[in-house]
Amino acid sequence: MLRAPTSSRPKSIDDLLKPEFVAKLSRVDLASRKVFAGKLKGERRSKRRGESVEFADHRPYVVGDDLRFIDWNIYGRLDKLFLKMFLEEEDLSLHIVIDASASSDCGEPSKFRFMQETAAALGYIGLINYNRVSLTAIGGVGQVRTVPTRRDKEADSTKESDFESTARRAVAHGKTGETPVPPVNDNSGVVSTLRNLRGRRRVHEMGSWLCDLEPSGGTDFAEAAKRIALSRTGKGVMVVLSDFFFKEGYEQGLRYLLGRGYDVFAIQVLSPQEVTPEIGGDLRLKDIEDADLAEVTISKPLLDQYKKNLAAYCDQLRQFCARRDVIHLLAQSDMEIETLVLDVLRRRGLLR
Repeated sequence: MLRAPTSSRPKSIDDLLKPEFVAKLSRVDLASRKVFAGKLKGERRSKRRGESVEFADHRPYVVGDDLRFIDWNIYGRLDKLFLKMFLEEEDLSLHIVIDASASSDCGEPSKFRFMQETAAALGYIGLINYNRVSLTAIGGVGQVRTVPTRRDKEADSTKESDFESTARRAVAHGKTGETPVPPVNDNSGVVSTLRNLRGRRRVHEMGSWLCDLEPSGGTDFAEAAKRIALSRTGKGVMVVLSDFFFKEGYEQGLRYLLGRGYDVFAIQVLSPQEVTPEIGGDLRLKDIEDADLAEVTISKPLLDQYKKNLAAYCDQLRQFCARRDVIHLLAQSDMEIETLVLDVLRRRGLLR
């Protein structure tokens, strides 16, 4: 399966979210199966008591309470002081994790483009409803980047992905003039993070961040999830967008996220070519992330066995999630984003 062409990369939030889709997104909001304490005033009912227009209960007056909230009608009837309490409205934290490893940038339509559009839609819903939105891209482990020469910069200063491809080939053939440098991250698996966005005015900032992502390298999911869990303050809804094809497994990474009290939704994205391969004959397969090679002869019995193994793997992930109260969704990259967001995610409780 080939990587998606760079010419199809989105350039702005308008490429990810069409105007007619945005109008529909404005009518929905995030939901959570758990109740979390927010940090800021929002538009969500909380179990905490505070200041709003919706009455909740009474409690006896205690010295030091605000006299403005005394119910004088009750005082007139009972000659006792009671305080009026109201339902607090708080914001909900939404954290979106998107798999930006090289394997996610495959298929037709591209899995990574599908993840970008899904992340943009969910982030937009969170921002316009005044929830706190954070996004994290994972991947990049084991990648090699090179420093361009002045001639390279003058030749093409805008196509970073094309340059990187050329640079890797140059290094492989021993050409001089380009010096390898360490990977862009610290091998934690976290490529980039955008934290604590809130409000409609941050939509374009989120869109620019998503469009600037360039899938590369492999993913140490456990280490990346550990870093996310330890660095995030507060609790909320966590949406993980990935194909979940991690060589070291997905189990430990999901345990780290659950250990921080997130309400986790795992959206597994596969391409049509992964679900129903249309290949045959003698092939040499190369892993796009770590360059492992395998020579195989593709036959109908082998394809049938592949489909059984894939179905068993997805079912194993689904059962692992079900036992830990994680919502697992399987989506193909040719699914309409509107169907996923406005239909499937509504039925599964992420949106309302």
